[in-house]
Amino acid sequence: MAYDCYEAISNPLLYAQAMSRRLGICLVIYSYTGGFVNAVILSSNTFTLGFCGNDIIDYFFCDAPPPVKLAYDVKESYQNVLYFLLASDVITHTALTLTPYLFIIAAILGICSTQTPQSLLTCSSHLISVSLYYGSILYIYPHPSSSFSLERTKWCLHFILCCSPC
Repeated sequence: MAYDCYEAISNPLLYAQAMSRRLGICLVIYSYTGGFVNAVILSSNTFTLGFCGNDIIDYFFCDAPPPVKLAYDVKESYQNVLYFLLASDVITHTALTLTPYLFIIAAILGICSTQTPQSLLTCSSHLISVSLYYGSILYIYPHPSSSFSLERTKWCLHFILCCSPC
């Protein structure tokens, strides 16, 4: 989406050529493949943990920390995998999202026309949504599973659902 906005603002006449159907399909395939690999790694590591005792999961949404909180042998390797996935996903996707926006701002400042405010409004809702989403991820996840707070997660998800412009 960020790359799409960048192409629409910086090269409006070449937009159809730059954002071809093939590129769109490749971006969707990359996105789905990354999500699938992330889910397989996290799920396979979660199911290797040992569970006993209380089998009631206090959940609000489908995620890894609630069942991990019930595990009696959360290994440090699991925490390392979780932190690695969090860091790589958040850093990679934040960089891939914000880089085109930096180019958008540079392109808009280079245009110096009366349509500059409208150009900024074109992508602002997506940028706000992405900032809220990744900001809340960074608020929820970089904590050990033993200190996972479902209340903090619920509050954060309600915030995203109520405040997201999309």
